[in-house]
Amino acid sequence: MRKLLFFFLFAVLAAAQTIQLHVDAREAPRRVFHARLTIPAAPGPLTLYYPQWLPGNHRPTGPINNVVELRFQAAGKPIAWHRDDVNMYAFHCDVPAGANSVEVSFDYVTPSRGPGRFDPASTDQLMIFNWNLVTLYPAGKPAADYTFQATLQLPPNWKFGTPLPVVRQTADGIEFAPVSLTTLIDSPVVAGAHYRMIPLPSPGAPPQELDIAADTDSALDLSQDLIDRHKRLVAEAAALFGAHHYSRYHFLITLTDVAGGSGLEHHESSDDRMALRAFIDPDLRKLSAGLLPHEFVHSWNGKYRRPAGLATPNYQEPMKGELLWVYEGLTSYLGDVLTARSGLWTSEQFRDSLADTAASLDHEAGRKWRPLADTAISVQSLSDAPREWTSLRRSLDYYAESVLIWLEADTIIRRESNGRHSLDDFCREFFGPPSGSPALKTYILDDVIAALNHVQPHDWAGFFRARVYEVSPRAPLGGIEQGGWKLEYNDTPSDLRKTAETRGRFVNLTDSLGMSVARPDGNIGDVISGMAAAQAGISPGMKLVAVNSRAWSPENLMDALRARQPFDLLVDNDGVFKTVKVDYRDGLRSPHLVRNSAAPDLLGDIIKAKAPISLGP
Repeated sequence: MRKLLFFFLFAVLAAAQTIQLHVDAREAPRRVFHARLTIPAAPGPLTLYYPQWLPGNHRPTGPINNVVELRFQAAGKPIAWHRDDVNMYAFHCDVPAGANSVEVSFDYVTPSRGPGRFDPASTDQLMIFNWNLVTLYPAGKPAADYTFQATLQLPPNWKFGTPLPVVRQTADGIEFAPVSLTTLIDSPVVAGAHYRMIPLPSPGAPPQELDIAADTDSALDLSQDLIDRHKRLVAEAAALFGAHHYSRYHFLITLTDVAGGSGLEHHESSDDRMALRAFIDPDLRKLSAGLLPHEFVHSWNGKYRRPAGLATPNYQEPMKGELLWVYEGLTSYLGDVLTARSGLWTSEQFRDSLADTAASLDHEAGRKWRPLADTAISVQSLSDAPREWTSLRRSLDYYAESVLIWLEADTIIRRESNGRHSLDDFCREFFGPPSGSPALKTYILDDVIAALNHVQPHDWAGFFRARVYEVSPRAPLGGIEQGGWKLEYNDTPSDLRKTAETRGRFVNLTDSLGMSVARPDGNIGDVISGMAAAQAGISPGMKLVAVNSRAWSPENLMDALRARQPFDLLVDNDGVFKTVKVDYRDGLRSPHLVRNSAAPDLLGDIIKAKAPISLGP
């Protein structure tokens, strides 16, 4: 009897300390979400925070300007609140005597279009809902120590998918199980009028599934072959890591042309935003093939294991991004490898992507003054930098350049161990067993180096110091060369590059003239310092008007390049027209990897399927 009484009292106490969150998303097609929180509080001063630093964003992106109609109430009466005059994400109020909670209501209004922190959360037919948009929490404790119980109302006939445990679903909405604030914010909901759940069973693995909401029913018509390749993806990830750190995994996918083209990792899910026809259009499927593998790898690298500087106790403390070349860079490499091993890319597409990455970084002017580590450390500012002068400034290169660095590390391990070991062994040691429910283990660089040395002794500290922390005028191409291939150029763009240019509506001349041009308007994108376009006086933001006195077109520009003679360009620089002479004679150049038969094909070995299943070609 005493035991039952203890559990009853414990449950009552826990319920009294739980923050109740109700979200009415029935107006999601209007891009309006109504939130109401009941927050236990004692009389006296109270500070509430709106999440600012969000995991996976690596910078303060909490979209607080989309919070409107904010009101506070206690004991049935309105109470005054004021925003902190230094921290825009903090709200202060005084809880009156006799009250034991504060009720806060507000609306979140999502924009219809916009990049990054302004991504829309919904369209007329679907939503991808992240709980941080409608959450406030008290100051004073780590986020993991707050318990939230959420309920959600959806538009009529909308279906949903989420890793958040469901207690019950009624006509009034969905009631979720009480979870920590950390788990809540890590558990998005995808929902829509056009929805499909596709299980991805894998022997010995927890349940895994695609939860897809689309703007149309036809976009959900995945072929069985594509489904099989995603089944192979989860099997290949299991073979790579040798363990799972989730109870169930949901690929939460939205298919829409309103908000496609980005992803965000979570421990038991991923927020994958793709173009409407990404699964049914061969070109779009090719270009977006790596998104799901990348975000899936983050369940191991980024969520289970995370750099200590990015594992903050709450959503207000600044994150330190120095090791993003491990968090994001290694994930990018492993994501590309799994894309090929699963058959979502062919081996040729894997190599073509690698060639494009190597070439673009090899031309980059900013690498002569800015080490790769600084692109990670300065992620807070660099993420919002304008696209003009990207080559001189550098971008978030810790993604792409780290692919080359980790490829080289992989080839070193394979070569020096005479093929007995590979980076796969490091992955199993660092991210692998034992399997279990979501957990967080932080790491520092010394931990990464120690694990690599355990797999294969090498001067890994010196290796990373030279490639990450010191400047270098050339991209790190050692992995390509040790992998049995060479970076070369010819006048025929790869199929992957042609597809990207066609879909992106631009002409990529970064490997020849050193610039890109938008179609059809002729706006000049980035211009690479030291290459022919820059030497002729062309800069980003100018507009191409004519080529050799004829109206500009991609065809005319290509003809001028193929002639291998200097040519004239007429450009518009903010209303001032001038003709510039481009002294360029090397023709059209596009990067490719060419086999070096004198060396073993380690690249081929790296992308060979490892899972003991067969699901098609």
